Amino acid sequence: MNLKRTFLVAVLVVSQSVAAVPAFAAPVSTQTTITGTVAAAGNTGATQLQTESTNPLATETPAGSVTPTSTPVPEATPAQGIPAATATPSPAATALPGETAAPADGTVTTAPVDGVVPTEDPAMTPFMQPTPTPGIAAPADGAGKLILMMNSNKMFRNGTPYTANQPMAVKNGVSYVSIRAMVEMVGVAFTYDAKTKEVIVTKGTSIMRFKTDSKIYTVDGTKVTMKGPAYQFKGTFMIPLTSITSALKIPYTVDNVQKRVILTLNTKPTASFTVQPKEIYAGETIVTYVTSSSSPNGTPIVEERWSDNKRDMYDQPGFYTVMYSVRDANNMWSDPYPVTIQVLQPNQPPVAQFTTDKDEYKMGEPVILTDTSYDPENEELTVTWNNRSLAYFTSGPVPIQLTVTDKHGLSSTAEKIINITSEQLYTQDEVTKLFTIPGDIISMDGGKIPSLPNLPYNLSSEGYTLIRSNSPETVNTEGVLYRESSVGNTRFLVHHMNNMATRQKLYVIATNNNLYPATITTQYLGIAGPVTSPEYTGKVSMEKYFKSMVTGSTEAPVTLQPGQSMIIMTDLNKIAMKPKDVMSLSADLFSDLPVQYNVVMVEQTKDPLAELPYLPFLDSDGVHTRGTFPDSTRIMNVTDLVGTTQSKLLLGDNKLDKNLDGIDPMKGTYVSNAGNFGVLYKIVLDRVAANTLITFNPRGGPYLGPLIVNGTMVNLPNKGTLGLSSDTNAVVYRTGEYEGRVEIVFSVASGSNLPVNFVFTPLPAKK
Repeated sequence: MNLKRTFLVAVLVVSQSVAAVPAFAAPVSTQTTITGTVAAAGNTGATQLQTESTNPLATETPAGSVTPTSTPVPEATPAQGIPAATATPSPAATALPGETAAPADGTVTTAPVDGVVPTEDPAMTPFMQPTPTPGIAAPADGAGKLILMMNSNKMFRNGTPYTANQPMAVKNGVSYVSIRAMVEMVGVAFTYDAKTKEVIVTKGTSIMRFKTDSKIYTVDGTKVTMKGPAYQFKGTFMIPLTSITSALKIPYTVDNVQKRVILTLNTKPTASFTVQPKEIYAGETIVTYVTSSSSPNGTPIVEERWSDNKRDMYDQPGFYTVMYSVRDANNMWSDPYPVTIQVLQPNQPPVAQFTTDKDEYKMGEPVILTDTSYDPENEELTVTWNNRSLAYFTSGPVPIQLTVTDKHGLSSTAEKIINITSEQLYTQDEVTKLFTIPGDIISMDGGKIPSLPNLPYNLSSEGYTLIRSNSPETVNTEGVLYRESSVGNTRFLVHHMNNMATRQKLYVIATNNNLYPATITTQYLGIAGPVTSPEYTGKVSMEKYFKSMVTGSTEAPVTLQPGQSMIIMTDLNKIAMKPKDVMSLSADLFSDLPVQYNVVMVEQTKDPLAELPYLPFLDSDGVHTRGTFPDSTRIMNVTDLVGTTQSKLLLGDNKLDKNLDGIDPMKGTYVSNAGNFGVLYKIVLDRVAANTLITFNPRGGPYLGPLIVNGTMVNLPNKGTLGLSSDTNAVVYRTGEYEGRVEIVFSVASGSNLPVNFVFTPLPAKK
């Protein structure tokens, strides 16, 4: 009995000595680059991976999984102290439970080679034909899984068995796998660079590099440390399992009971599509489908499938759900991607119609037209009148036409013929003064207006500090355009043009230099641009400023902590200014503590808060005004009766209406606010006679901008431009049959010209 035991021990020692091999293969001398691609999925049975060449990665075989020679795994030795339940290891795990550990001398323990030899010509081997493997049954839960059997070179992908070129091995407490077997089973592209001894794995746009004898691998250039170095063994490039799963973002679990590692593969392709155009009308619109599809591993998409209700044109309105799917070269179908298409009733043309208050009129008798046009889809219409007039002064039939057009270009025209008798009611001048609507332009003798008496008024002010940043108006370089500190009520007027070759942004930066938090409340705000027209930006910014005043809308307060800087009024820098673009801002703020304000212009990609300490102060241009001016709300109170005779109120001439004086804080010099831009005028007329016409007459040149009269905003003018001649006036207000109070709120719009007159004219008696 003892003799028999001694004999068995001797045989075991000899066999183990023969089986021991070095842990690292000899260096590879070839300088070629070997490339591999995704392996196609098999049907049933076991498929072997092609034998590796003397390089760790052999030349790729055509159209299928490759079959390297396999090396049987050492006899399994169950891990001690590991529960039999499935557990999820962390990426930092070392040896997986149930694997045979390497000997203490660092070599990898393996069994003799199984003798599988590849065909000389890989193209002759039907790689994806199933080859039954005796005694190996596909796991029942293999769908979407890659299963590695511990202590074995057997692998299952989607339930199909494969044979790896090397089994999982444990070296110095770390579990290693063949990188080629892994990436081919997962289905990602790889290459081997023999010169650098690197395996380069590509998944989508991500590139991973693993180098022989290095514990460091990179993902898109970022270094990651592995638990053990990659190495080459018998022509196979071995890598820690946890490293490749982490690099490829593959979750896995360990099944101790069945001694396997289960990797969850995301192998399904994805499909999506969009539909154009946005609005689709039944029987009219050609529908375009823009598809997008991909495979997570880069497998080519070979087929697409649509649901039956996909149409190039839909005959009937309604909702249609269209499904789209794709299949990749691994025969994997994506989940169907649904889009619900709303098909609208075909666009109907608008209906043009209008009425007149009568069918027959005297010459000079007002014709009241009422537009009753409508659109079946309730869309906004563009209205064009032909031969419309307040009154007509030639007897006979008069055709009046109205054309309305919807946003799709469909239009409709209505016509009505009225009759004008030979009897006259009003003259043309009387009709213009009596019936022109506020904002429209009328003609008056501009030569007489300067000689009209100027209304006497009591002048007072409100304590708004005006910060006018308007010089250099044309900005040629980045820098600080204005810096000033203010507390309480502060008014801003900012108006600048980008004269640089690059896109710039304009900012207002608030800084709290106090020991306590400071709160800023935006009371009224108007921002316009960027566009190339200075007049337009001034007009629109003032329109928005007055609209916020009429509606009472304010922005939420912002609080600055001590030492904090913050960009405020952020719509100013929402869109970058192209070369020659202009931005305008009008705003009223309130701060409870002194706040330093910086108006800066910098290139669109730069952080203005980071750039602020290094920006130069820009000098004024010597033409336009910048400065800080106190008491910028000017109140003019007229107590005398106005309108019994023609008179005027002149603003912005620096004689009757003096400029505000202030200081340029950038230079420390005194400045005069030419034109009083940024000054808010509150004109209070206590007594305006019945039947008085108030008009606005610019004298310095073109003018565009609004005002508020008795709480209603009026554009000056509604269409066109004022001030092209001294005769042009815009109607501001018209009193009724009784004397009354009129309040006008006015501020000069940036880009427009001063001085301006408010003209008060008695109206002719109505008939």
